[in-house]
Amino acid sequence: MNPRLILPLLILIAPLCLLLALAVGSVPVDFSSLFDGSDALGRSLILELRLPRALSAFAAGGLLALAGALMQVLLRNPLADPYILGISGGAAVGALLSLLFGLGAGWMMGNAFLGAMITMLLVFGLAHGQGSWSPLRMLLTGVIVAAGWSATTSFILAIAPERNLHGMLFWIMGDLGYAPPPLWGLIVTAAGLLVCLPYARDLNVLARGELTAGALGVSVKHLRLFLYVVAGLLTATAVTIAGSVGFVGLVVPHLLRLLGLSDHRYLLPAAVLTGGSLLVLADTVARSILAPQQLPVGVITAMLGVPVFLYLLHRRRGSL
Repeated sequence: MNPRLILPLLILIAPLCLLLALAVGSVPVDFSSLFDGSDALGRSLILELRLPRALSAFAAGGLLALAGALMQVLLRNPLADPYILGISGGAAVGALLSLLFGLGAGWMMGNAFLGAMITMLLVFGLAHGQGSWSPLRMLLTGVIVAAGWSATTSFILAIAPERNLHGMLFWIMGDLGYAPPPLWGLIVTAAGLLVCLPYARDLNVLARGELTAGALGVSVKHLRLFLYVVAGLLTATAVTIAGSVGFVGLVVPHLLRLLGLSDHRYLLPAAVLTGGSLLVLADTVARSILAPQQLPVGVITAMLGVPVFLYLLHRRRGSL
């Protein structure tokens, strides 16, 4: 497909996904009530519940997809995931400790972000060591740190009282039921995209290899540090909003590349739009398929992501 056609198409699809999220649910609503005030309950349901949740889902999905696109360039692996360096594990430990000690939602979000930031510093410090670091060294360090956080998470779940387990498990699997107000998530998404777009040409060159990028005047060391910090912040924010939602950051950038979006000037905004729209649709399914019971949105993204990932892996079997 022509890259210049994909982006306008995604711009049209995104608001349609948001409208679908507002319309679908266990309680039918009449959109005319938004304007004439005839249905106060429906108006409240749309403006106070469904709209903030849909916008939070869009922000979290956009953050994950953008972080995934950056991670795939940083690690030079088109199947890299924004959670691969253990950032979600650190955030999960911070959030679960808050739930374990009965702290409020504000504390949970703050501690989740703090755990993600500690993980970023830990992984970068250990991977750098006494000399320079490589993508492989950072990847191995992230895998080990993630394994440590996973063990800590299992320990917290083992000692947690039963009354807290439901909320903990939902948060680990990804849940937007207790997402914070969407404004700050949307601001971080827009800011992350605006910060990354000026580096789009450098990312195009770096994707061809570090030697090529260095020969063409790109400061590879500073660019790699920039990618790591920005991708880590984006992932930390997404995890703080929605918990550990898998496969969005892995599948979305790779699918867009298969459609011909190799130029990061188009790929980055397309990733935000596609990831946001995908998570909005997944959350709509999660809260309506078994209504009034709600599923963790991470379950839906995993059901969608696993077959897509296996298909992509099958396509790449000759180069793996």
